Parts: sequence; structure tokens; C-alpha cells
Amino acid sequence: MFLIITGLFILLVGIAVGKADSAAAKFGNLLKLGGVATMLFGTIISCVVQIEPGQIGIQKLFGKIDEKNVLTNGLNFVNPLVEVIRLDIKTQNYTMASIHDEGDRTRSDAVAVLSADGLEVHMDISILYRISPTDAPRIIKETGTDYIEKIVRPVTRTRIRDIAVYYDAVSLYSKKRDEFQAKIFNGIMEDFKKRGIVLEQVLIRNINLPQSVKAAIEAKINAEQEAQKMEFVLQKERQEAERKRVEAQGIADYQRIVSSGLTEKQLQYEMIKAIKESPNSKIIVMGNGKGMPLILGGN
Repeated sequence: MFLIITGLFILLVGIAVGKADSAAAKFGNLLKLGGVATMLFGTIISCVVQIEPGQIGIQKLFGKIDEKNVLTNGLNFVNPLVEVIRLDIKTQNYTMASIHDEGDRTRSDAVAVLSADGLEVHMDISILYRISPTDAPRIIKETGTDYIEKIVRPVTRTRIRDIAVYYDAVSLYSKKRDEFQAKIFNGIMEDFKKRGIVLEQVLIRNINLPQSVKAAIEAKINAEQEAQKMEFVLQKERQEAERKRVEAQGIADYQRIVSSGLTEKQLQYEMIKAIKESPNSKIIVMGNGKGMPLILGGN
């Protein structure tokens, strides 16, 4: 379009120069020729539009959006007076984080919510989404190219705050986190769908609790760990006591069995056998058979 306007200007200048002075008529003809060539070149260039992969082109002519003829990637031939608005239809990421320069804004941009127990919780959130190609003309017509600031950001933050009020801070941080994330996804998905945006995923990257709540959670975790440690010690002691009881019972059973099976003659035999095997015995005097053998001498 710029070349067309420039060529038209050169053409008008050439016409004016040719009328002003007959001596400069030849320069005027050159200017007119150059102007026509520039206009022709600009027209050819304006008729060809290249759309990159992952993009689509929306045609706008004198403020009116063409909702039917959406340009796809590659070379497209269009009206030279048409303005082509390119939109990215690839998956996009919008991050709101408390860490500077980590999100889409340089300052801290975490989502501050109020939990059911009245505590302020800060969340780092990432939203994965893309533009629906069929709804892209409607987005340009109703919202414009700044759909991130007008739709993605406000809808996401509002939905998160609306759902967070039904959960207490500790639940958001622990056991209810997946459920909370699923409800956020469903809520945002419906809002995006009405505007022609496809939500792919909601990621809760981090939840920052108040310092007092963090201290309470840490104290609870430490108490649970101590209780588990004590339970382990008690279980070990119970097992040791059971082992000793079984051992004592075994000894008692052994002694009872041995005592019940021994006779006086067997005891005499075992004693004589032991004395005979002893290297220190010298003289053995046997009794009258009613008592134990008596050792009278040795080394």
C-alpha cells in the first residue's frame, strides 16, 4: 500500500513538472513513468501475502472484517487495498508468577486469593491456550489483537479467585490441590470457549501460604514424624519382648522335658562317664549303689 501511494505521489509530481515548463517536460515524463512503475510494483506486492506456519490472516477492508475468507499459511492473493491482520494459532503460554521476570510481566504478578478460612494465598499460575482458527475473525471483530489483556488475563484471575473461596489454605496447599486445579480448568474453559479461545491446560506452579500457616504445617509434620518414630521404637521393643518370652518359654519347656525323662541310674551313668573322661581323676571309689560315686584323689 505504501508503494502504491508513493507511486501515485511521484506520478502527480511528474504531471505537475511536465505542465510547469516545457524544458522540464522530459523529467516530468520520467517521473510519470517512474510513478506508474512504482504503483504497478506496489500493486503486485500488495496482492501477494505470505502467512507463516502457525499463523492465519484476517482480511480487513475499510474497517470491515471478512469472516469467511481466512488466509492460511503460504502465499495468498488478496485485494491490494486489504489490510491483513496476522494471528498466532499455536499453543501460547501466559504465566503469572511472584518471581520477577519469570512471568509475562517483569514485576511480581502472582494471583492473590482469599481462602475459605480468611487467609490470603498467592499462587503462580500458567495457562496454555490457543486461538480457534474458525473463531479468529470474531475475536478481531469483538476484541481485537489484545485479547490477552482483555480476555485471557482477567478471566483467569477472576475464576481462580471465585473458586478459591471454597477451600481453606491448607487444603489448597495439599490434598485438595488437584481438585482445585480441575475446577479452575473447567471454569476457564467455558469462559474461553465463548470468546473463541481453546484452553489446553492450567498449571498451578506454586502456592505461597502465609508464614504463620507454613510454621503450623511444619510443626504438624514434625509432630507426625516424631509420633511415627516413637511408634517404630515401641514396635521394636514389643518384638524384642516377644522374642525373649519365646526364648524363655523354650528354655522352660526344654528343662521340663529333660527333668521328666532323667532317672537316678541314668544320672549315675552320665556322672561316671564324665569322671572317666576327666584327665585329673586318679581313684574312684564306688558306693553301695545307692549314692553317687565319690572321688578320693586326683592330680
